[in-house]
Amino acid sequence: MAVRRVGAVPDPLSYRPKPGEIPTEPGVYRFRDKQRRVIYVGKAKNLRARLSSYFQDIGNLHQRTASMVTTAASVEWTVVKTEVEALQLEYSWIKEFDPRFNVKYRDDKSYPWLAVTVGDEFPRVMVGRGAKRKGTRYFGPYSHAWAIRETVDILLRVFPMRSCSNGVFKRSQQIGRPCLLGYIDKCAAPCVGNVSADEHRAIVDDFCEFMAGRTKPFTKRIEQEMYAASDALDFEKAARLRDDLGAMQKALEKQAVVLGDGADADVIALAEDPLEVAVQVFYVRGGRVRGQRGWVADRTDDSGTADLVENFLLQLYAGGDDTGDTVPKEILVPVLPPDTATFEQLLSDLRGSRVSIRVPQRGDKKSLQESVARNAAESLAIHKTKRASDLTTRNLALAEIADALGLDDAPLRIECYDVSHTQGTEIVASMVVFEDGLARKGEYRRFVIRDQDGSDDVAAMHEVITRRFRRLLDEQARSEERMGEDGPMLVDPDTGRPRKFAYAPGLVVVDGGAPQVAAAQRALDELGIDDIPICGLAKRLEEVWLPGEEDPVILPRSSEGLYLLQRVRDEAHRFAIAHHRGRRSKSMVESLLDDVPGLGEVRRKTLLRHFGSLKKLREAEAADIAAVPGIGPRTAEAIKDAITASDATRTQKTGKTTAT
Repeated sequence: MAVRRVGAVPDPLSYRPKPGEIPTEPGVYRFRDKQRRVIYVGKAKNLRARLSSYFQDIGNLHQRTASMVTTAASVEWTVVKTEVEALQLEYSWIKEFDPRFNVKYRDDKSYPWLAVTVGDEFPRVMVGRGAKRKGTRYFGPYSHAWAIRETVDILLRVFPMRSCSNGVFKRSQQIGRPCLLGYIDKCAAPCVGNVSADEHRAIVDDFCEFMAGRTKPFTKRIEQEMYAASDALDFEKAARLRDDLGAMQKALEKQAVVLGDGADADVIALAEDPLEVAVQVFYVRGGRVRGQRGWVADRTDDSGTADLVENFLLQLYAGGDDTGDTVPKEILVPVLPPDTATFEQLLSDLRGSRVSIRVPQRGDKKSLQESVARNAAESLAIHKTKRASDLTTRNLALAEIADALGLDDAPLRIECYDVSHTQGTEIVASMVVFEDGLARKGEYRRFVIRDQDGSDDVAAMHEVITRRFRRLLDEQARSEERMGEDGPMLVDPDTGRPRKFAYAPGLVVVDGGAPQVAAAQRALDELGIDDIPICGLAKRLEEVWLPGEEDPVILPRSSEGLYLLQRVRDEAHRFAIAHHRGRRSKSMVESLLDDVPGLGEVRRKTLLRHFGSLKKLREAEAADIAAVPGIGPRTAEAIKDAITASDATRTQKTGKTTAT
């Protein structure tokens, strides 16, 4: 194992290793900052190829990767013999150094486990939370602690193992009398010597086997004993065994069968957005869902779904604290990790037998993973809602923004603007409004840019800011005329509704960097407005740009202020894209149907409103089109002919282009 360190200055080019200095063997690498703190850990089959990718032009890197390499001051690597060893070392370093740029999955809540202290002389069954401990076997996790206690209460009559605390156990030993559970046959009472340590251990082993999903041997054995007792006319014993069998069935009924083949599998699904990722796992043992668990993590780099799956598998299984019993025979994932064979080898070594990782394609396993994916999407939505709606968090975010941008007051009303187009056509802009950190969708506005070249986003931004704030000045002038010295009128006295553009924002955010910010500031200057602050949020490095400043403001990745600005920017982008797609679809429908006789503007709008998009109109049959109010069978056939002709022309053009 060899270690190499280079560099000491926070500039990627200054600490870039010399050509040929990095080995081509597999290994693990660490980026450190100026204070020598580890900020990122990664592994590679070929260290030279992987590390070289970090030192290309910053503009070609994902914004989070670029942020990492510009924060780092040095890089070091360790050569290992195998890719499995690289996986294990990567996890060890992530666990040891907790690097800020690595994806860290954290539980979205504290899940309870069913824990059996198998390392004790007289093992105890109990509910456990938090970190796992050595010498304890875990089942679950479960969604509620009461579900564990209910299951244990049912099974203790079949497997009467110890469930009391250490204090109760020692007290019973001292007084020579068992607790209540011993008297009602829900504990074998090892505290007073009713069973030996070995006999109690056998009960514990049977309980663990049953909870691990191997239930059929126990139900068959109890059935055989019940019938044997009945044949021997020992009806009291037969009745007790019958009740035991009923208790087992009741415990099993609480866990629905989801896989008919009785498989042992962990089913994993992800829900992603540009900022965060949520993961859900269903633990299936013996074909039944034995537990469920969820995590949410910030996306700290440009990892795709496959890399996110790899990181999650590494953190879930390679911790070293669990026994191989926690690794199932099969792991179902939405996308295979980059090096599936290496992961399968690592997990097979942990389990002691073959482990397969695969993507389900059909049947029960595919359906189950779709259910897990829905749970992940719901978990991510709930997490975002909680984070956005928390009053303390919102106040902190607004205070951080005010402090970072040097504002006199927290920006209680934030307006964000974005421009969208396709190769200069159908140019639109969006305005979204957040008040007190929450979206005010009723205040959103759309703009159609008609007088600008679509390739000039800066000019389009200047136009939309000019139009919006000219309306502000007009609204304020009209309200002052009617209200005199009482100040601007924000509510229309005739309708009682807020005037659309009468509110001045506490902060204007534009989607873009220094050029867009300069254009927006120039628009305000031309209107004589000097009391509305402006900033821009650039996607590339998530930098906050201020007018006239050469360098951007860098907010910490964990900053609630940055998180709020990102949400505002992403919402403006989403709103602009939706508007742009709607207009593009409408214009394409209009151009497509221009030559259809008897089809005017009103009926074209009716068609678009009915089908929702040009794609759905193309897929519709003539009978479906004829069902639209105002469209008869003859017109429907003409519309279908026009669509068919358009598709043929488009295919012909595409074919010629491809041939050329």
